[in-house]
Amino acid sequence: MNSQQFYTNRKTVFLLATLCCFLWGSAYPAIKNGYEMFGIAAQDIPSKMVFAGYRFVFAGLVLMVLAAFQRKPLFALSARDWRGIGMLGLTQTAIQYVFFYVGLAYTTGVKGSIMNATGTFFSVLLAHFIYHNDRLTYAKVIGCLVGFAGVMVVNFSEDLLDFHFTLLGEGFVVIAAFVLSAASIYGKRLSQRIDSVVMTGHQLFIGGVVLTVAGYAFGGHLEGWTWASGSLMAYMVLLSSAAFALWSLLLKYNRVGLVTVFNFLVPVFGAVLSALFLNESILEWKNVVALVLVCAGIWMVTRVKDTKEDVAHS
Repeated sequence: MNSQQFYTNRKTVFLLATLCCFLWGSAYPAIKNGYEMFGIAAQDIPSKMVFAGYRFVFAGLVLMVLAAFQRKPLFALSARDWRGIGMLGLTQTAIQYVFFYVGLAYTTGVKGSIMNATGTFFSVLLAHFIYHNDRLTYAKVIGCLVGFAGVMVVNFSEDLLDFHFTLLGEGFVVIAAFVLSAASIYGKRLSQRIDSVVMTGHQLFIGGVVLTVAGYAFGGHLEGWTWASGSLMAYMVLLSSAAFALWSLLLKYNRVGLVTVFNFLVPVFGAVLSALFLNESILEWKNVVALVLVCAGIWMVTRVKDTKEDVAHS
């Protein structure tokens, strides 16, 4: 079985996409604990940028070391490829996270999680206009709506009854979701001519450097290094490198809509894992209902089988 056959196998897609979302979901409690360990205040956006910058710089280095061990050409890239990777790192990692962190500072975590889930809609909509084999269908639309309903359920609280919307808050989170969606599709195109691991390693490193330098430039800092905080950072580095690399491979070989719909699982895993590590009740009714809705939405979007022509042009 070659790489294309492996990464387009439906069982492989389901397993790896779910694993990526589980890893990103585990970042919710990890980041929260990280802010506490490193003494980062809720409104201290520059320090949050430094924290994220370190995470992505080291995640990029991990992938580049892995690529080097696999004897993949790390730097044998054309000027065009370097420009593409630089643009990807600037948008998918740096700019996206700046909008996301600023947005979260001006809205609630509940609204932020829901607004961030709009990225799946952007991905499916953009893919409709870019790829001839990834058109919108009633099943996709309904599946996305059902999955989004699951995200709303898992985040259900009194905050949802407040329909207040600001550009700096909810607006910036939506912009971050759009930037990530557009950059992911751009990354899919780059991965057709650049090895996915090499591409992801470079873009994470470049984006991480931009975040770190910008964070320090605006007065950010990262103090409180201990064995515990260092171990947490190491975990976040590994989850980022693994999840982003696998996600890039899945996008390279599959339709965008088939893969990105799994993003609805991230806030569900995040809520469940946060409850677990905060010693709260995991089996709340909303968690169960949310998981059912998200899984139903994923099933509706992914139930259509790819043809050989679809795989070839994805």
